[in-house]
Amino acid sequence: MRYVSTRKGSPALAFSGAVAASMAPDGGLYVPERFPRFKPEDFEGLNGLSEIAERLLAPFFENDPLAAELHAICSEVFTFPIPLRKLPHAVLQSDTSVLELFHGPTAAFKDVGARFLAACLSRHPAPGTRTVLVATSGDTGGAVAAAFHGRPGFEVVILFPKGKVSARQEKQLTAWGGNVRAFAVRGDFDDCQRVVKQAFADEPWRKTRALVSANSINIGRLLPQSVYYAAASLWSARMSPGSPAGFVVPTGNLGNAVAALWALKMGFPVGRVALATNANRPISDYFASGVWKPAATVSTLANAMDVGNPSNIERLLCLYPALDDLKADTCTAAVPDPLIAATIREAALHGEVFCPHTAVAAHVRRGLREPGWIIVATAHAAKFDTIIEPLIGRKIEVPPSLAAILARPSQVVEIEPSLEALVGAI
Repeated sequence: MRYVSTRKGSPALAFSGAVAASMAPDGGLYVPERFPRFKPEDFEGLNGLSEIAERLLAPFFENDPLAAELHAICSEVFTFPIPLRKLPHAVLQSDTSVLELFHGPTAAFKDVGARFLAACLSRHPAPGTRTVLVATSGDTGGAVAAAFHGRPGFEVVILFPKGKVSARQEKQLTAWGGNVRAFAVRGDFDDCQRVVKQAFADEPWRKTRALVSANSINIGRLLPQSVYYAAASLWSARMSPGSPAGFVVPTGNLGNAVAALWALKMGFPVGRVALATNANRPISDYFASGVWKPAATVSTLANAMDVGNPSNIERLLCLYPALDDLKADTCTAAVPDPLIAATIREAALHGEVFCPHTAVAAHVRRGLREPGWIIVATAHAAKFDTIIEPLIGRKIEVPPSLAAILARPSQVVEIEPSLEALVGAI
């Protein structure tokens, strides 16, 4: 298996090479040159996530130095549950399940990709210290910090938009110390992403720092996210044989949505993928106009999805060059803040406490007629206590792993949104 640039102008690489490079020299993102095709019977007798992951990912590691390490990597990464459960009918007045991706160390779906990337890079030695650079709109940075904290040979640099993440998210970004450094950027998430891309485009600095990206522009972050979509589709098919279940995916930087569509392309029983956005709606506008146009970022209750220029649009358009083909496999809808808040309140009346991003997916689900959809719960509600607790009128229990992080002191430096400011601060 080789990995090629979305822009077609760089040499193909094996998996470990693409992970180490993060971005292609031509500025594109690496994607698999082909997708293996699977049948449900290929996974008969495999129930654990680690087993499913190893079977699914094996073709992607073909002829790669890390192939011999795949079993150990999957065993290290997939150690926490990712349950799929039926929602009570009263919650959304429909046949709906929820895939809970928030049971990892930092209570967000990013734990899967961050831990996988760390496990791969740790088994792919390089001279000196590598700098893991990550821009975050809320959850990625905390997951990357947890995955790399204390690992020899790595320095982590986190960029997050000042004042645009929740207080608990910020604590997860800034409470590590040691080999993890956090920078509050005076700008929005798109500014943070722009600085990261500039850093990788600056070849002398990139080589001096031995830069590695931990954002989903890195194939090592994104590919393992297909595992939980594949697994959930298999579990759903076993529980309810018939039409394959679709996924309603809270969508910001488009990485999680692309991972779901990759699972579909691999032949797993995935129905349509609904791209659920907040008021940041460039993908909805693309569906309407047929012209891709980035937009200015709008601050919303679902802050981790506040992305006006998603990086993974390159992978999405590479997978679906024709808009009609994309529309055949997906749909999209945008949800404003008042409806996010209303969905949180209404679900709580029936015993379900959704984070704002999951609430976006839940509201979009209400507009879908087909039965059997799965909404993707991307983060634990306790990370957004200042938003949710006033809406539902009660305290949210904090998971022990999150509580331990919140008890630590913070260390953060403010910088302007430029590569020069970052270089000076480091």
